[in-house]
Amino acid sequence: MILLTTLLIAPPAQTAQDAPSPWFREIAAASGLEWTHDADRTERYRFPEIMGGGVALFDYDGDGDLDVYLVQGGKLVRGDGEAGLAGNRLFRNDTADGRFAFVDVTGEAGVGDAGYGMGAACGDFDRDGDVDLFVTNVGPNVLYVNDGDGTFTRDTRKMKGQDPRWGTSAAFFDASGNGKLDLYVVNNLAWSDSVETDCVNYYQERDYCSPNNYNSPAGDVLYTYGRLGFTDSTSKSGVEQAFGNGLGLAVGDYDLDGDTDVYIANDATKNVLWSNKGRARFENAAKLGGCEVSGSGRPEAGMGVQFVDMDDDGDLDLYMTHLRRETNTFYRNRKGLFTDMSNTVGTNSTSLRFTGFGMGVHDFDLDGALDLFVANGAVQAWKENERFVADDPYAEPNHIFRGRRTKRGVRFSLVQPEGVTADDVHGTSRGSAFGDLDGDGDLDVVVVDLDGPVKLYENIAPAADARWVGFRAVEGRKDADVHGATVSIRRGEDARTYRQANPGYSYLSSNDPRAHFGLGEETVARDVRVRWPDGSEQSFGDLPSGQYHVLRRER
Repeated sequence: MILLTTLLIAPPAQTAQDAPSPWFREIAAASGLEWTHDADRTERYRFPEIMGGGVALFDYDGDGDLDVYLVQGGKLVRGDGEAGLAGNRLFRNDTADGRFAFVDVTGEAGVGDAGYGMGAACGDFDRDGDVDLFVTNVGPNVLYVNDGDGTFTRDTRKMKGQDPRWGTSAAFFDASGNGKLDLYVVNNLAWSDSVETDCVNYYQERDYCSPNNYNSPAGDVLYTYGRLGFTDSTSKSGVEQAFGNGLGLAVGDYDLDGDTDVYIANDATKNVLWSNKGRARFENAAKLGGCEVSGSGRPEAGMGVQFVDMDDDGDLDLYMTHLRRETNTFYRNRKGLFTDMSNTVGTNSTSLRFTGFGMGVHDFDLDGALDLFVANGAVQAWKENERFVADDPYAEPNHIFRGRRTKRGVRFSLVQPEGVTADDVHGTSRGSAFGDLDGDGDLDVVVVDLDGPVKLYENIAPAADARWVGFRAVEGRKDADVHGATVSIRRGEDARTYRQANPGYSYLSSNDPRAHFGLGEETVARDVRVRWPDGSEQSFGDLPSGQYHVLRRER
């Protein structure tokens, strides 16, 4: 993540639309979503302090809207018997009639884990009709099983053993192809307080170390789900064959062979592309696939990542955020082979100056073209005369980019030169989750700032008469979400647009599991089709705009 170098880069020119109208407004406190992250930062500059925390959007109570789970840091190093801090929080979404409203229900739900939290993953792994929750920590992770009555059970029986390592991102997906949700957990380096050492930043001042200073990359874990619960299948699956300083992950069928693959964004170590060879057996295809390192041939600081079809050709490309002085990366997919095409999408000059973490590629203004949100926050301090916020040397502006279609795919332009809103209060942003929180058809964003209050960005993008449509892909008697289903609609005479129904992407976060489309002036979604994770396809015909449709899988 941190490359110690004396290379100086002048701040690039910022390009923006002429006098843009704001696309978002920040309403967290006004909506009742009042919470502040605490990283427990000390003069020891312990590495995990600078990396949290995450956020999850999921419908825990089955009432049809997205609730918000926020992952707390707390006390990183504790004495014997010393407790953590406030713990994670769950906020129930009571939004009605366009008025955002959230209520803290952590106590009654029973999900206030007080470990040193990192991220969260959501999925109905037991297919009983309610969404379960997994929390990653620096130390043992936590599985919360949804009881279906507004409460959760902290379950240690379904996941035997306590992994003591530093978990970061995680995702539920069907690795085995048996219709059940398995669980992939990304681990960062093998960290303990005893391995900390003194490091300096770009300006030769004491600061957080690079992960490579520790020289202890960790392996990830794959849990497969069966009759007796989750089984550690790391060795059997082949996942034990690669190590890295893992941060972000994305899941999807990149090679269109009918099973779900996994991409790991590693921090200053080579990225990993786990190609699923069927029945949860994986091979690392990153090197031959062209997405192990940057186009210049070196590992970079992978943070947040998403599988998304950026060029509407039916396969999944990759977009990934990186460290200051590295560009965020766009890997274009052509028949299962990736090429670093970052210089074609228009984000290089902006991303060179900032450190990106959470990110999401979505059609925020509903015009039919994908846009981009990037949450930024430094990992090494800015000099006092360069800071964006006087009392936070790590704070940076977040960014929203407007997308437009070109013959070579999407190209982005910065909407606001320094921040998501015209009066944005910058922070050290980390986890970011994307979803339609108020049910109005456009996507909102929740961002966790290190040692700062949570931000809820309500989408108010100028959409004029633009229309939208959304889809929930489900299966089984309880209508459980199918992670990794690809929904497509016809655009023009013979072109198609593709979106994944998948919560697993960004950084330390879990997102709205529905597939969302901006339709521009179209009044209907034409020729709706679903490609299920096993490669089978199903057609649903034309469906009206302005609503979320349930697409049920036929078996």
